[in-house]
Amino acid sequence: MRALICEEYGSAELLIIAERELPELQSDEVCIDVRAAGINFPDALIIAGKYQVRPPLPFVPGGECAGVISAVGDKVKNFKVGDRVIAMPGMAAFAEQVHVKEHLLVPMPDKLSFEQAAGFCITYATSYYALKQRAAIKDGETLVVLGAAGGVGVTAIQLGKAMGARVIACASTDEKLEFCKRAGADELINYSKENLKERIKELTEGRGADVIYDPVGGDFTEEAYRSIAWSGRYLVIGFASGDIPKLPMNLPLLKAGDIMGIFWGSWAQRDPQANLQNFAELLQMVEEGKLDPLTTEVYPFEEYIQAFAAITERRARGKVIFTLG
Repeated sequence: MRALICEEYGSAELLIIAERELPELQSDEVCIDVRAAGINFPDALIIAGKYQVRPPLPFVPGGECAGVISAVGDKVKNFKVGDRVIAMPGMAAFAEQVHVKEHLLVPMPDKLSFEQAAGFCITYATSYYALKQRAAIKDGETLVVLGAAGGVGVTAIQLGKAMGARVIACASTDEKLEFCKRAGADELINYSKENLKERIKELTEGRGADVIYDPVGGDFTEEAYRSIAWSGRYLVIGFASGDIPKLPMNLPLLKAGDIMGIFWGSWAQRDPQANLQNFAELLQMVEEGKLDPLTTEVYPFEEYIQAFAAITERRARGKVIFTLG
């Protein structure tokens, strides 16, 4: 089978597509013929050797995919050959085939295409955990989303609306904000033209944001936190800007505000039952038409350099997807 292989840490230009043998299928695994795979910002960090996890070289990156089961181990109980599934292997998804443990699979809803399903797991699971378990967002609260046109940002817009929040989307261009509006945002802020703190205050009539969702970091973190409401919750998702901000600690004190770290992958390992329940609820939202995953950035497998550039250069609108097969 063909796979995208990282032989040395660095940029996507150092990756290669080459033939690679699959390991022997274990009794609790299935083999998936991959139809599409989702690319996430952590994938760019992993191949650069800058993520929390540094896999030994060489390796096949890719944390999520969708496809069709072509073989099952003898202890697999809930899936069979021919089933369409969404998979979270953690690694090795950027390949024509991948072996995945049964407990890392969910059935693929008929309403979703392979492209939609491939980008469903990590971003929606991250945002749902952030808004449900961490922020405990309530109906009628105001949610501010930074980097709102990106992969996780769009899911925060959609889930915030589904959970009853008023959503203010913040992005760097009018084109990105138009995309956010189509995703369901109630209000828009172009923080390359407008003062972020003052606009949030204006749009909330001086009250501030109840929840701020930040996958960007960098220069806007302090400005955004200064607009937070009393007892507001600031969700630290990541640092797509490349800069980890330093926040004056008198600000949480003055606002009685929380700063909450969001590490969905680690939480899912620590509380797998709650994670499965979250997925059941997310899939129910899809079935009920409350969620419709957006796929605007779809690349053939061979165009991996362009696909990674869309993420690292922060040009992507929504989730970036590889198609295979």
